[in-house]
Amino acid sequence: MNIKFLQLIRYLCFASLLCLASPKMTAQTPTDAIMMEKGQLCVAAIYGHDSWEEYWEGTYKRSNGNIGTFTRQSVSGMFSLGITDRINVLGALPWMKTSASAGYSKGVQGIQDWGVWVKARSIDFKLGPGSLGFYPVLGLTGPASNYLTDYLPFSLGLGAVEASGRGILIYELDMGLYARAHAAYHIRSNTTIERDYYYIPGAGGVYSDKVDMPNVSSFGATLGALLLKNNLKVEATYEGMNTLGGADIRLHDMPFPSNNMDMTRANFNLQYYIPFGNGHILSVIAGGTQVLTGRNVGQSTAFMGGLTYQFGVFGNKNEATN
Repeated sequence: MNIKFLQLIRYLCFASLLCLASPKMTAQTPTDAIMMEKGQLCVAAIYGHDSWEEYWEGTYKRSNGNIGTFTRQSVSGMFSLGITDRINVLGALPWMKTSASAGYSKGVQGIQDWGVWVKARSIDFKLGPGSLGFYPVLGLTGPASNYLTDYLPFSLGLGAVEASGRGILIYELDMGLYARAHAAYHIRSNTTIERDYYYIPGAGGVYSDKVDMPNVSSFGATLGALLLKNNLKVEATYEGMNTLGGADIRLHDMPFPSNNMDMTRANFNLQYYIPFGNGHILSVIAGGTQVLTGRNVGQSTAFMGGLTYQFGVFGNKNEATN
């Protein structure tokens, strides 16, 4: 149901979650176009809460009295580090807890998946009343604990190693408005489940504990602004993902890791930062997400909030500008 959507929240909540880059721009994530300066480190602690009462079984939207309201809470630790002015490394590790308001299935809790990304600034030049930039991003994620994968929607993740390639294009006006778009392709390994037989609609029974996971494409478009003398960043984003294969959830059955999980959603994020001098900057962030359309996912409403802190660790430790 909701697990693939929430693996995306690892990207796009890693990704709304953020590390602050400079007084001029704020969050740095795998889907934005912000770069930390050489030697600048940003660490973040983010709390997330999302829940749903209805989900799509294939394209049919329904509720389930054996689940009631499904809730997932997470606490994520993240960092971004400027290796050079044009190459950054990002990482994240979330702890999660799942639960339901009805039925007899118990939720689980634990560490989900580690994630590491490398972002580069390959193109950045003046164009008219603003500037145009292009940023390629390579990422790798994988299970950080031995969680159950075949216990959806309660399981912490899908248990697959995933490699991704992303391109980000941004146009920033000198007066503070900007538009950004990104697209990515995610290649996933097989995952291992806790049984040696399963059934795939259209393919029949499979005698194995290995599940062939379909790859995924994702996209997003953002409008943003820097306000209050660049102390406040406001963003609105429309994004989505498309699982390239997989079957629908069978009628009144549990979800399966390789289901065809698609969705679109709308995000709204705020970030306010407080510089302390000498390159030290504290940032307060908040945001919300609403799933708009889906297939084999929950129609989730999510909220998040947290703090980031930026400081210099090598090089010019007092520098905190683009």
